[in-house]
Amino acid sequence: MDDSILNSVKDMIAGGAIHEHFDNELIMCINSVIATLRQIGIGPEEGFAIEDASATWSDLIGDSQKLEPVKSYVAFKVRMMFDPPASSAISEAIKENIKELEWRLGTTYEIGV
Repeated sequence: MDDSILNSVKDMIAGGAIHEHFDNELIMCINSVIATLRQIGIGPEEGFAIEDASATWSDLIGDSQKLEPVKSYVAFKVRMMFDPPASSAISEAIKENIKELEWRLGTTYEIGV
């Protein structure tokens, strides 16, 4: 997987088929999700935002294997913001995954990463 946050989110939500024309919208969505992560204790204390494809997961979460679920969390949240599924069953499944990941990431932060 590409370590670029933007490129890997594109891969995760659409197999990389999202044209660069949508990068600005995706970047706004990604930065909103990163702000949410910061509120639950994940990410640099001073905050973090991406501007282009050069920002990496390592920049955001370091090399902690405990924080690997951040990647799925960001992808699920961005998908729901950028291109929500038409199927309500799929939408509900993604929302349940998001809730579980939020709980797990919050717990990981509380016990220390």
